[in-house]
Amino acid sequence: MLRLSVRDEEFLMIGDDVKIVFLGSSGGQTRIMIDAPKEVNIVRSKAIEKRIQDSKLLATIPKYYKNPEGAEKKKSKVVIVQNKQD
Repeated sequence: MLRLSVRDEEFLMIGDDVKIVFLGSSGGQTRIMIDAPKEVNIVRSKAIEKRIQDSKLLATIPKYYKNPEGAEKKKSKVVIVQNKQD
């Protein structure tokens, strides 16, 4: 899997004929535009999940969760231990 950071109006080319343009984001939503031939099937994950009735099959669909960069750094604590000498 490829993970990228992109700026507004940057695009990705997939093969010679599929172009994905990143239009921007706001309120937790990202807007994209997909330019592809009619023969290319493009389906949103929510639509796939709604159509699948079999719970076993639904469990096999990959799920992706946002993992903020540097989350490990934010969660770490600094502990200072001082030895008390009498």
